[in-house]
Amino acid sequence: MEHTSIVQGILNLAAAPVIAAMTGGAVLFFLAFVYQAGLDKFFEDVGEQQKGALVAVETVLVQRLAQFAHRFLSQTRAQRLKRQMIMAGLDMRDSILRKPEDFIAVQILAGIGASLVAVYFWATLHMKPVWIPVAGLGAGMFLPSQWLRDQVTKRHLLITRALPYNLDLLTLSVEAGLDFTAALAKVVERGRKGPLLDELALVLRQLKMGKTRAESLKMMVDRVNLMALSTFVSALIQADKMGTPLGKVLRIQSAQLRVERSQRAEKLAGEAPVKMLGPLIMCIMPTVFIVLFGPVVFAMKFGAGG
Repeated sequence: MEHTSIVQGILNLAAAPVIAAMTGGAVLFFLAFVYQAGLDKFFEDVGEQQKGALVAVETVLVQRLAQFAHRFLSQTRAQRLKRQMIMAGLDMRDSILRKPEDFIAVQILAGIGASLVAVYFWATLHMKPVWIPVAGLGAGMFLPSQWLRDQVTKRHLLITRALPYNLDLLTLSVEAGLDFTAALAKVVERGRKGPLLDELALVLRQLKMGKTRAESLKMMVDRVNLMALSTFVSALIQADKMGTPLGKVLRIQSAQLRVERSQRAEKLAGEAPVKMLGPLIMCIMPTVFIVLFGPVVFAMKFGAGG
């Protein structure tokens, strides 16, 4: 017991310098940012934004902080972030996240905000473990990265679900006598709205600007980085090189995608009972045990007492 109290006392003594260093670092960083950006220029840019006041402040704050954080961003990290942002489709949205520097700025803001919240809760606790502010800073820096990965996964799922329908529409258009560009324009006009249609619209614009079919499709594969789409594009490029009728290749790919969709549905259906075990054991089984054995325990306790 004495040993535990000594360790706790040492941790409490060590917590104060750590918290002071974190708070001081956040204040110094903010002052350096203000000095670099300039308050007059900052509010001038806010006034030029044709958006709501809060969105304008957020946009300009991220932009200014991105300029400040650019010097700390390595080229390798910037390339990796840029690829993830393209895979998430952020370059096709009206978003403040346009460059890797913008994402680093959001990470910094999230880290500072989460650390200040953690420091507030740390100050209200009777026991003051040093790991709470550090965990808050780490969580704030980690959550934007996790959000970006979730956006990539969500976009891949939407593209995978929309691919069979749009491919069927492309196949019907080609078999009706249209060439690939006209058939793609028909898909963009009548296809299901979503990230796949956005990518196909970009491919169509590139074809109209003079790029070859293979170049445009390869650029789409590099942007999306999805296996099902890569297989489809590889088959199209191979058919273009070998002179195979495009309608036949599209029909085969469409049938293969429908089979893969059925197999994926069967796989998810088979995984459902296993995934239900967790909620069943954690939530339902304890309730059942309480309902069944609660009256027995109650009767035994008061029966023995009587």
